[in-house]
Amino acid sequence: MRVVLAEDLFLLRDGLVRLLQAHDFEIAAAVETGPELAAALAELAPDVAVVDVRLPPTHTDEGLQCALDARRKRPGLPVLVLSQHVEQLYARELLADGSGGVGYLLKDRVFDAEQFVDAVRRVAAGGTAMDPQVIQQLLARRSGDDRPLARLTPREREVLELMAQGRSNAAIAGKLVVTERAIAKHTANIFAKLGLEVSDDDNRRVLAVLAYLDHGR
Repeated sequence: MRVVLAEDLFLLRDGLVRLLQAHDFEIAAAVETGPELAAALAELAPDVAVVDVRLPPTHTDEGLQCALDARRKRPGLPVLVLSQHVEQLYARELLADGSGGVGYLLKDRVFDAEQFVDAVRRVAAGGTAMDPQVIQQLLARRSGDDRPLARLTPREREVLELMAQGRSNAAIAGKLVVTERAIAKHTANIFAKLGLEVSDDDNRRVLAVLAYLDHGR
């Protein structure tokens, strides 16, 4: 699996390169600026891009914008964005096209090698890997004025948060120490209350829930 990595801090970039290589990823390019990232994404057609939001020369959201532009040119290009802080706008922009293969992690998660590598693989496979703090903020932002979301029970909200992180029913059941059948029941209730069509496609259902939370569908 070929990766384009963009991170301006040398030590972190070098550490990520070594970590990914240790888990059998091929580093197609490891760059430190926005222009270098844009060129690498256009020329190398990687399987997944791991991108710091803030890159030189502007140190604003140049990394994110390069990644979004690359996805417009190559729909569905898997992109995992790394950020120092939760920025809801970044999450909304990533989710806007609804085509999957997106992730948003806080940089703190990088220090958990297993969690980080799992997120890269999940995004590369077309799934979603959203940081729990991002999901919690999206839920909190919507809960005050959204009646369908307000109808969820505390347990259903907990299941929804885990669904939105990209977890399967089996993984949620293990996390909450309940049966998979119980999670399937909660999931069905969540879809019914949110007015979303039930689907066996885990990636598609996560994207549908995230789109609902973010855009009020």
